[in-house]
Amino acid sequence: APLQVSQVFSELRVTVISGFFTGHMTDLLFTEKDLVTSLKDYIRAEESKLEQIKKWADKLDVLSAAATQDPEGFLGHPVNAFKLMKRLNTEWGELESLVLTDVSDVFISNLTIQRQYFPNDDDQTGAAKALMRLQDTYQLDTNAISTGELPGLTLTVDDCYDLGKVAYSEADYYHTELWMAQALRQLDQGEPSRAVDAVTVLDYLSYSVYQQGELERALEFTKRLLDLDPTHQRANGNLKYFEYQLAKQKKVEKVEKVEEKEEETKVRQRRESKDDYLTERKKYEQLCRGQGIKLTPRRQSRLFCRYYDNNRHPRYVIGPVKQEDEWDSPHIVRYHNIVSEKDMEKVKELAKPRVSLSIFNSRTAADAWLGAYEHPVVDKINQLIEDVTGLNVKTAEDLQVANYGLGGQYEPHFDFGRKDEPDAFEELGTGNRIATWLLYMTDVQAGGATVFTDIGAAVKPKKGTAVFWYNLYPSGEGDYRTRHAACPVLLGNKWVSNKWIHERGQEFRRRCGLNETD
Repeated sequence: APLQVSQVFSELRVTVISGFFTGHMTDLLFTEKDLVTSLKDYIRAEESKLEQIKKWADKLDVLSAAATQDPEGFLGHPVNAFKLMKRLNTEWGELESLVLTDVSDVFISNLTIQRQYFPNDDDQTGAAKALMRLQDTYQLDTNAISTGELPGLTLTVDDCYDLGKVAYSEADYYHTELWMAQALRQLDQGEPSRAVDAVTVLDYLSYSVYQQGELERALEFTKRLLDLDPTHQRANGNLKYFEYQLAKQKKVEKVEKVEEKEEETKVRQRRESKDDYLTERKKYEQLCRGQGIKLTPRRQSRLFCRYYDNNRHPRYVIGPVKQEDEWDSPHIVRYHNIVSEKDMEKVKELAKPRVSLSIFNSRTAADAWLGAYEHPVVDKINQLIEDVTGLNVKTAEDLQVANYGLGGQYEPHFDFGRKDEPDAFEELGTGNRIATWLLYMTDVQAGGATVFTDIGAAVKPKKGTAVFWYNLYPSGEGDYRTRHAACPVLLGNKWVSNKWIHERGQEFRRRCGLNETD
């Protein structure tokens, strides 16, 4: 519950982001479907049992009503006397056994077995945080999400309240306010709730806006709470505190005006220290939304689609590949229909049993590594990359397969090791990452683009296509323009595989349709 404002909020609860990637959640859907079937079987068994008991009770009700009108006359008939003895000696015992029969055993057993695979509190918190990340990146309104304007199911009052509580537990008062306000809006519209009332929601709202420095709104929410529950102890304490703080604020207004310039300077200095991060973050989110830098018409005119045979490579002389320019400098190209549906499905099948969640400060995705020796399809893809790019993949890293589910993302990063990371790939002994090959193995309904934050390029996922770029200049220096990120998946499921090709073994560069002077 919200604290009294005079208390010190000294402890933040840190939680792990959801450990369930889309493949796992698909399994959970089928698990839930099986449990629903098992639950219905249990309901039918209970209904059958109750129907038997009801029939027996109805029959005895009629019999008892007739018998008790003339007990002596009824028992004067020897058959009636015999049947009374039989009922009390035998049939009531059988009824007792029927009532005590537990038909829930199968369902409970099934539920107990499956429960070990269920999400826990941390997973639920992770899913809530992912939803809020999507909300921020794509500038989604809480009402649009809750009422189903974003394709999908609607959110109940209780759902909105739970999201607000997750934000509150993370001391994220901005999102606490957004989701508690949405819960209150739906309550005001008459939506019922099984777990929360307006008083509880207003309690969270008043505290969250107070924490954001909005004293007058905090006071307004507190007064509304007290209209509903005049005896609310915490709210009465907060009311006095807010009124005192507002009165104090008015008294020192003149002093604050004198000190305003000094404070502005301090704020500006604090902002400047965060400028680089915030600027990139803003650009990253804009690019994810399809906004941001656009190529000039002149630069756009330099981008082409072509049939590409990699300098008349024997494999592609008769059947060249489809190559499209995505960006001019640095040169980023996309290969269309480069890997078959069958091969992509096989790669996903190989990866699923071993896929593990990658949770770094910058990344939320489930990934696995596949070596060429593990299956012919992996070796086939490696050979394809070598043939198309003209680069030696013998010293490349294994094929990495990643699945980005709910809110899955990878924040801006470089693929190559920078000068301040001289030992980045030392243990591999293959030099720096000269180039990146990124294969999209699914289409994504919304979101999930690969964006290059320095140059403003955005590449959308398209199943069966691969994007390729050089991370290093011919001199071996890193190309800082290749800083890129994976946008959160808004709707859908994103599977990718990537190959990082290293310097060692590259005796020369084949042109690969790229401008090596970039």
